[in-house]
Amino acid sequence: MVYVLNQVTIRTNNTEEGLKKIDEIWQDVLNGKLPIIFDSNHVFQQGISPVSKYNNYTNDETGAYDLSIMGVSADFFQALEVKVMAGLYKKYVEADESDDVSICVKRAWEKVWNDTKLGVITRAYTEDYENSVPAEYAADKKACCYLYIAVK
Repeated sequence: MVYVLNQVTIRTNNTEEGLKKIDEIWQDVLNGKLPIIFDSNHVFQQGISPVSKYNNYTNDETGAYDLSIMGVSADFFQALEVKVMAGLYKKYVEADESDDVSICVKRAWEKVWNDTKLGVITRAYTEDYENSVPAEYAADKKACCYLYIAVK
């Protein structure tokens, strides 16, 4: 029997230990151990992108939250863009020419936290989404991170 998971979820936080758990689950998704972008026979699922969903926050980014890694299609991103245009989400984009997508992710989240601290945005802490793209998969060959942050 061949199968694909729609998503996998862990409870974590932004401590060093929590970030290590996030890295470990991502490695399991990317190497096919958890069949989200590959099926259980390690066949890549065309048209599916892995996305992180952050929700079920205990309070804010300093507390615990659920992290789900989901396999989504292009229509998922189209729906998020509609929510951005409606003012329900703010989109943050960071790109870098290096092969290290973690640089983009770190920069994007730092902008979110800074904007929150400065009152530029008021986060809803409902559901936030992150799509990180390594340089080898990007059309412009730059690593990038797209964050969709729910706002009030």
